[in-house]
Amino acid sequence: MSDASGIRAAAGFASFLSGVRILDLSQYIPGPLATLLLSDMGAEVVKIEPPRGDDMRTLGPRDAQDGPIFYNSLNAGKTIRRIDLKDDGERKGFLELAHSADVVVEGFRPGVIDRLGIGYDVLSAANPGIILCSISGYGIGSTLAAKAGHDANYLALAGMLDRNGSDAPMFFDPPVSDVSGSLFAAIAILGALYGRARTGKGCVIDLGLADTAMPMQLMQVAAFGAIGAVPRRGETYLNGGAAYYQVYATGDGRHVVLGAIEPKFWRAFCVAAGRPDWIDRQKDALPQHALRSEVAAFFAAISAAEIEARFANADCCLSLVNDLGEAIEDRHTAERRLVRRNEAGDLQALFPAWIDGIPPSPRKPATMADRPSEAARDPAIATNEKVRTDGFE
Repeated sequence: MSDASGIRAAAGFASFLSGVRILDLSQYIPGPLATLLLSDMGAEVVKIEPPRGDDMRTLGPRDAQDGPIFYNSLNAGKTIRRIDLKDDGERKGFLELAHSADVVVEGFRPGVIDRLGIGYDVLSAANPGIILCSISGYGIGSTLAAKAGHDANYLALAGMLDRNGSDAPMFFDPPVSDVSGSLFAAIAILGALYGRARTGKGCVIDLGLADTAMPMQLMQVAAFGAIGAVPRRGETYLNGGAAYYQVYATGDGRHVVLGAIEPKFWRAFCVAAGRPDWIDRQKDALPQHALRSEVAAFFAAISAAEIEARFANADCCLSLVNDLGEAIEDRHTAERRLVRRNEAGDLQALFPAWIDGIPPSPRKPATMADRPSEAARDPAIATNEKVRTDGFE
């Protein structure tokens, strides 16, 4: 990237939320990912952690310096502060920070923030324009508010887990509700900031992670409302019932995915496959067991390389299934600058939007506020000086 384009990028995407200050009390994935995305757009994020730090530091793989990779990836670009909110003096210090903040994000179970003495009534008394985004498992008003849960629990509750998988329900990686909760939280915060610009008033955003699965099923919900049909596993075109929207094994142990939903794409596939007799069978009733078996036999007889060659010029929504390493090395990933290394050598998946022709820049490592000696001891927050020589600079 040239100096000029770097200046343009900084003036564009990374300046959208310039001047916005966010205090992030959350841990693990949903809140930290939401504030990471807002940080990408220029918000200053101060992550407030208990004296022991975010428990996310104990999960997942470690890097060569024994630093927590997942934690570091979620909190790049943020300033980390350790504050004991149960201590009167340190809680007062937090409220002083809140006086000049725009947004507070928290991920406690409902009621905890009030018991800590930093609920919305207290925050808004000090700062009437403040926006509080509370992210919990089941939301503030639910009868399940005090119940523990994780992503699979939320998907089970929402009816999404039931129809995905083959022989049994299957949950997902990455976690659907956690990640979508981050996106909904970021969207709601952006909307609240825009609303405050017009009214001068802050608000409370109550977001339950279990709730996020339902709007992602808006088409299925609408269908149930109209015809009372419950989509079953392997019976709709989206979950394995269709031959034209399906994963198939190749003869050499790879997999391809065919997404030829529109008739024109299915026709193009059938012609390239040398099976024009399949064209009209796209209308076969679901689940299409017979047609699916025939298409599976076709793919099982040829290698992935042969498939790529045969379908190179066929506009039919056919793709080889990459593993993560292959996806990172893919030409499209490089062209779109989706994965890059930052100055510390950390490989990062970046915000997937270009502004005025410029992609987002890599995120800086997190920094520790007011405790340089601790940062020097802690590989999770110290600047990593590793030098990388691969293609992600």
